[in-house]
Amino acid sequence: MEKDTILAMDTQISWVIYEKPSLYPLDLNAKIKTRINELVKLLSVTDENSEIYKVNHHQEQDIKLSEDTKNVVLFALQMAEKTNGALEPTIYPVLREWGFTTGKYQIPDETKIRDLLNYVDYRKVSLKENQIYLPDGMQIDLGAVAKGYIGDEIIKILKANNISSALINLGGNVQLLGTKPNGDLWNIGLKSPNSQDYIGILRLADCAIVTSENYERYFIGEDNKRYWHILDGKTGKPADKHINSVTIVTKQGKLGDALSTALFVMGVDEAINYWK
Repeated sequence: MEKDTILAMDTQISWVIYEKPSLYPLDLNAKIKTRINELVKLLSVTDENSEIYKVNHHQEQDIKLSEDTKNVVLFALQMAEKTNGALEPTIYPVLREWGFTTGKYQIPDETKIRDLLNYVDYRKVSLKENQIYLPDGMQIDLGAVAKGYIGDEIIKILKANNISSALINLGGNVQLLGTKPNGDLWNIGLKSPNSQDYIGILRLADCAIVTSENYERYFIGEDNKRYWHILDGKTGKPADKHINSVTIVTKQGKLGDALSTALFVMGVDEAINYWK
């Protein structure tokens, strides 16, 4: 068994790999870390050297994207279309105003939110092959799918190195490669929103389990109310439709990422209708 960890995308990413020591590539952990760092340097909204930062600060220009960034942007836009904007990759100006990307938390006034919502509309993003164009004032944030994409890339590396059993933890995302070494299914606990207990255990293999929730990343405003980081692109405010968490089980981490966020924003009734 081998394990390692790295801090990336404001998340502790860890992995445990089960394989006979004689078959375990000595540089595998280094390969995984290198790939994670490559993707963070492309997709971060706060790193001034990242591609996404460049895109966000060069509006009204055609910007050439790397293959990875293009793939993530394209997927985010496709999921935005499929969910009618419940997943909204252009929410970044509003998210930043709330302080969720800077740590300077505040409750924006209604006028400011309305003004910023003028720049929120995924349909106005132009992506042609590897060229992206944003209108003036628009900025994108791929945080709703980036962790899942990173998890998928880690799985690719493991498979390419003939690893058949592994568990990856990316904060609210868990990705499984195969079964446990003895062939048993993995036991994945679902945390209760209201306590440290678990509301259930999932027995799974070879899949991604992704949870979007409102009880871990939030701040308490001056009004003593709780404000969380998943915003509704139509209101510019934390999505509040009587859902505390959404968990998706799927083959792709990026798909689980997108759907868990979108269904959280939709709320119970719309999410159930969408799922049907």
